[in-house]
Amino acid sequence: MIDYGKVLNPCVTEIKPSGIRKFFDIAATMDDVISLGVGEPDFQTPWQIRKAGINSLQNGKTKYTSNSGLIELRKEISNYISRKYSVEYNEDDEILITVGGSEAIDGCIRAIVSPGDEVIIPQPSYVCYEPITRLAGGVPVIIETKAEDDFKVTPEQLKNAISDKTKILILPYPCNPTGAIMEKKDLEKLAEILKDTNIIVLSDEIYSELTFGTKHTSIASIEGMRERTVMINGFSKSFSMTGWRMGFACGPKEILAEITKIHQFAIMCAPTTSQYAAMEALKNCDDEVARMCKEYNMRRRLMVSGFNEIGLTCREPKGAFYAFPSIKSTGMTSEEFCEKLLYSKKVAVVPGTAFGDSGEGFIRASYCYSTEHIKEAIKRIGEFLEEIK
Repeated sequence: MIDYGKVLNPCVTEIKPSGIRKFFDIAATMDDVISLGVGEPDFQTPWQIRKAGINSLQNGKTKYTSNSGLIELRKEISNYISRKYSVEYNEDDEILITVGGSEAIDGCIRAIVSPGDEVIIPQPSYVCYEPITRLAGGVPVIIETKAEDDFKVTPEQLKNAISDKTKILILPYPCNPTGAIMEKKDLEKLAEILKDTNIIVLSDEIYSELTFGTKHTSIASIEGMRERTVMINGFSKSFSMTGWRMGFACGPKEILAEITKIHQFAIMCAPTTSQYAAMEALKNCDDEVARMCKEYNMRRRLMVSGFNEIGLTCREPKGAFYAFPSIKSTGMTSEEFCEKLLYSKKVAVVPGTAFGDSGEGFIRASYCYSTEHIKEAIKRIGEFLEEIK
């Protein structure tokens, strides 16, 4: 008998599976479950985007593209980033098309981090940053953001986290799961700390188009930060293109060249059909994005007011499509609350601890579902709270 314990990489086996998928998988085995668990838009990919993909297939556009992606798509990304966020990137050597934003994150960390290097990760935040850092041999340094700070990284926290081993600061804003954003004034304070260092900012801006009341600012647009920032973005959330697996990285050519090497050997190129669809998204779908964002905003207000009315304190999320209410008043852990709610009321939400230890006492609920879906979920959660009093 083969001893798989001696075969498998302990760095991989020690990583816990995603806490998001755990509750989604349980819910999938039950009938009549209302899920607020998965961060996937319930909108269809806009028709003109799907049509562009179909047309590319009908026209025989089924070959490999260059490793970096179609030059026409990179030009569109350059134009898009310029007009949206006032940052200029050269399509020839400062933009890479990836298989979703997650591949771009992985490539960036692996291109920069050597064993023993430190990566500063604010939490609660998306589940991939810490395991990818560990897989690269890096050391995660966790900043525990606080509800009273609206889950923003403060200058004091950043100063305290930096050491002579720090290589990367991850900025995951707008934030999954908290819905927090960093405004320009917040980013300027962090930039002042970083400007005389060799620290690279990995700015995950996948939810940049989904902000409410405040326009998104990229830290790359702050004076002195473009040269030390890798901007990660993609099409999954803003354009409702999750299954198309389209992302991109923008940054200094010196860093992009190394990320491209990793992409070249591990991936070759992003799916050709998806690249043609993405071009259409950037060219002609601003109105579709605005329409979806307007709907999310209505759902956001409905969910936040609903949680507060049933007694779960919920701060206003200003970005992404998640609410992050506190369940501390129940006396339960986040995991316990989610399990009992799922089995007793058939409502699936995600424990805050899926996004880091500092998520204890919170749950994540996605509002990329219909208003009827959200209303029924809030009703059932309210009934659950009454029953456990």
